[in-house]
Amino acid sequence: MTDVTASGSFVPGSGWRRRFITISVMMATIMQALDMTIANVALPNMQGSLSTTQDQIAWVITSYIVTSAIMMPPTGFLARRFGRKRLLVVAVTGFTVTSMLCGIADSLQEIVIYRILQGAFGAFLVPLAQALMLDNYPRAQHGQAMAIWGIGTMIGPILGPTLGGYLTEYYSWRWVFFVNLPFGLLALAGILLFVSETTRDRERRFDWFGFTLLGLAVGGFQLMLDRGELKDWFEALEIIIEASVAGMAFYMFVAHSLTTSRKPFLDPHIFADRNFVAGIMQIFVFGALLLPALALLPTFLQSVMGYPVITVGHVLAPRGAGAMVGMFLVGRLSHRVDVRVILIVSLLLIAVSAWEMTGFNAEVDMWAVLWTGVVQGIGLGAYYVALNVVTYTTLPEHFRTEAAGIFNLARNVGASVSVSIVVALVTHYTQINHAELVGGVTPYSLMTQAPYLPEAWSLDSAAGLGALNAEITRQAATIAYLNDFKLMTIVALAAIPLVFLFRLPRTAQVDH
Repeated sequence: MTDVTASGSFVPGSGWRRRFITISVMMATIMQALDMTIANVALPNMQGSLSTTQDQIAWVITSYIVTSAIMMPPTGFLARRFGRKRLLVVAVTGFTVTSMLCGIADSLQEIVIYRILQGAFGAFLVPLAQALMLDNYPRAQHGQAMAIWGIGTMIGPILGPTLGGYLTEYYSWRWVFFVNLPFGLLALAGILLFVSETTRDRERRFDWFGFTLLGLAVGGFQLMLDRGELKDWFEALEIIIEASVAGMAFYMFVAHSLTTSRKPFLDPHIFADRNFVAGIMQIFVFGALLLPALALLPTFLQSVMGYPVITVGHVLAPRGAGAMVGMFLVGRLSHRVDVRVILIVSLLLIAVSAWEMTGFNAEVDMWAVLWTGVVQGIGLGAYYVALNVVTYTTLPEHFRTEAAGIFNLARNVGASVSVSIVVALVTHYTQINHAELVGGVTPYSLMTQAPYLPEAWSLDSAAGLGALNAEITRQAATIAYLNDFKLMTIVALAAIPLVFLFRLPRTAQVDH
């Protein structure tokens, strides 16, 4: 059996119970991870069904992201105060119920309220699941544990757009939320039957002031990132206010945490662990590499290549298969090979795939998209598992749940920052490239003379001018996308020196 120590950590025991716990945790993780991306493809249909504007329907995504970011940090405190199992049951139940409510919502106001609640419950799922997996497996098997658990966290966002496209195309946008029901019920049953409760710290008091400051900082920052593109960034008063609130709140939070005489919201001692701090920096980079690829490629394939949604899903699916391969390889090798070597190789694979993507054009072969996606998936999967293993190697067990909350928050912030940057760059450089390309199209330039200019792009007709402008826009967007792929290459290579910040204890050194 799997027993529980006085500190609330699991002692590895019989395999059958561990397997059921793993399956339950996986269901909860997949459910939460899917909702990060699955609703995005359904937004146009939701906009029409709920009779809203594009700006208004964006709150369906914004409300979830912001609430999830705010509620993730207090996961550690709530788990210690009320018990990890109890909190996990509440989180899974709440997430499942609010998913159903989102599916039956009849107005924008209703679905935004339900998405806020869904984000609050969903924020607890990933940190609790990760801490439970680490406690449920012995240290020598942490690589395998993170590989198994990582399937949910990685495959969920990757398959989200594909599954969302299928459900929206053949059924309704409401099934994007209803699909969570079987995952939620399976997860809840497994947690109730097989997960043991941890020791509760009834004397611990909540630092409301610290939580409020951190919530304002994270919420303001997330709102700024999510609304910036719609509001033209710092040209809008809303964005300036959100950035100012985030900056001042974060400064006050740090000052409060370092000077308060009471137990702060986040224990500063957690940042004394070198590996954990290095892991925070690396998981930020991971988020910055994972989500931009998911944000850029679907729009590139649809707007530039003209692929339908279903085809885009088929083209991107092998990326998930590559991620699974990378995860299982690291799960097998993490206790035999220096994890830092695995991290470097993973980053190189990501950089190579991103560099190959800089060679894409408007007529790129589908097979080129497939194999670069597989290579990138292998790199991302291996990178994520190895990073999870080394980050928690030297961290005391009683910090795991709190650390998991901070760790996953850093990943989400990295993803939000990078997606905002790459989307803004695509928009900006598409306009610049379009202006430069149009400047070269005159009745006197050689390229506009027969036989170089196709008849369909004739400058002598409105239809021809329209078709030519559409092609110029497509070429301008292609160049903008390639610039973003180049940026991803630079980020992956720049992260390699940070790997050397990790230090492995003697007990975690490579077995020769």
